[in-house]
Amino acid sequence: MQLSNIITLARMNELAELRRLCEQQRDQIARLQTNNEQLTADSEQLQTSIEQLQTNNQQLQTANAELRTQLQQSRDELAALIRRIFGRSSERYIVDAAGQLHLAFDSDDDIEDARSGILQALEEHREQEQQKKRRRRGTRELFPGHLPRHEVLIDLPDDEKEGLTRIGEDVTETLHFRRPVLHVVRRVYPKYVRSGDTRTGVLQAGVVQAPRPASLVSGDRYDTSIAAELITAKYGYHLPVYRQEDMFAGSGVHLPRSTLLNVLSAAALLIRPFIEYLRDAVRRDSCIGTDDTGVCLLLPDVIPSVDPDDPKSRRVHEVIRDAVAAKKKSINAKMWVYRGLHVPLNIFDFTVSRHRDGPDLFLIDNNYEGTLIGDCYGANTGISMRSSGSILHAACNAHARRKFEAALDNHQRHAAYVLETYAALYDIEDQAKGLNAADRLDVRQRRSRPLWDALRNYVDTQMTNVSTKEKIGEARGYLLNQWNGLVRCLDDGQVPIDNNLSEQLMRQVAVGRKNWLFLGSVAAGDRAADLMSLVSSAHRNDLDVWDYVKDVLDQLLSGSTNFASLRPDEWARTHPDSIRNYRQKEREQQAARRDRNRLHRRLHQIKQLPPK
Repeated sequence: MQLSNIITLARMNELAELRRLCEQQRDQIARLQTNNEQLTADSEQLQTSIEQLQTNNQQLQTANAELRTQLQQSRDELAALIRRIFGRSSERYIVDAAGQLHLAFDSDDDIEDARSGILQALEEHREQEQQKKRRRRGTRELFPGHLPRHEVLIDLPDDEKEGLTRIGEDVTETLHFRRPVLHVVRRVYPKYVRSGDTRTGVLQAGVVQAPRPASLVSGDRYDTSIAAELITAKYGYHLPVYRQEDMFAGSGVHLPRSTLLNVLSAAALLIRPFIEYLRDAVRRDSCIGTDDTGVCLLLPDVIPSVDPDDPKSRRVHEVIRDAVAAKKKSINAKMWVYRGLHVPLNIFDFTVSRHRDGPDLFLIDNNYEGTLIGDCYGANTGISMRSSGSILHAACNAHARRKFEAALDNHQRHAAYVLETYAALYDIEDQAKGLNAADRLDVRQRRSRPLWDALRNYVDTQMTNVSTKEKIGEARGYLLNQWNGLVRCLDDGQVPIDNNLSEQLMRQVAVGRKNWLFLGSVAAGDRAADLMSLVSSAHRNDLDVWDYVKDVLDQLLSGSTNFASLRPDEWARTHPDSIRNYRQKEREQQAARRDRNRLHRRLHQIKQLPPK
């Protein structure tokens, strides 16, 4: 083979090899491009997955934060429930030995003077208690002398007494009970004619000489004593009418509950003008406490119409109309109380809803001027604006204190500071309770105002990072939002620091509500409010409720309009035998115990003070 052919063949082989290598390179480049595209797609997918994971992570963090908040709220609610069931009934917060936040003295001499004064007061308390114990030991407690006695002689047989000389006797007394005894008064009206004189006609007492006495119900079948018993039992002892039906039956006569309800209704109608007088008397007080609670009101078959002469009727019509449209069987109506601070009367008022119409109609529409003490519900807090400044709202510090007490288990530091401040404020109130309004205001300005200023500074500077979704945040927000109302007592010595006395009156409604369960009509709610006002005001003045109600009904039935003499406080002055003195003694003993405990607490705090 020629050399040229050999070279040509070699070049052809090299060219073929190059072509093959080029094809391999192109295939490899194509594979690399495909891999690159796949890697790019994978990278984009990975980036999307990362972004999705980040989004999920943020959602998980948000959900985790919400769950932590819900967990904290659940813990707060559980702690509050445990305290309500197993905790102390008293709301007083006891400061421990380390809590010396508010005891400040200028020198050791001041501390010693305070200690000596407290010890002297405690010694006086001990002497009084010892005197009471000596009196109790030296006097045998017998039953009142006015009770009838049935004497039973337990003696030796006659044959054993022969030859014996009686030198004395031992007497024991056992109290027995009989069911109430009902009796009927049968009035006989003889008829007379003048013999031989047909013109005179029939003569009969109560027809010609004088009219017969008015009766509570038609026919004069039921005396006011029956009505007094019904009213006292239902609104004083919380016995519903159907139980009283059984009680009357046990005493010998069955009076259907419909009859008993008619007697109650007649009594409520009779006392209505007197209750209006009592309402006006309370509105003349310069300071009134108020509170409300729910009562179940059954809906009527017919929606009440609007009465232009009754300002309540429009709200009644609207609320019942809407409830009927929603196919409800009952609504949560409201029973309000208005407690005079200086006028010793408790007035209840019934409304179909917790609308501001309640206090507005009772106070603003009757031109009341003064201070309203109550919770921070909008009907109370906005009453100053609605009355153009004639009525000021004073908030209840017990509400604010309870909110911090509810946060105590989970927010110890902040809650304890506020509660210790309140303990000191209430301690000052205890010491100033016997002073007149001017002197009490002076004490508050000198001793309470610095504590209020320190509390506000602490809340503004030390509690700024608390969560509003937790109990401590809610308590802080409540304190700041209602600050002006809470410190109203610093500007008026007669305004109490809280509204506890008015709130306690809601027990009278709540206990009754557990027994009579519901109100059957709007008219029944108004009657209940009137009768509760009469009974509660009598209780407040320590009266025998039955005696008082009976006399009021008798006086009104006789036509008397001297309402001033029937006011419970005035009636008590003319009927001292109907005052429950034991209630007054109980309050004195409770006050003495509170004073003694307060003195012990202050003495304990002084002992813990470090030397100066």
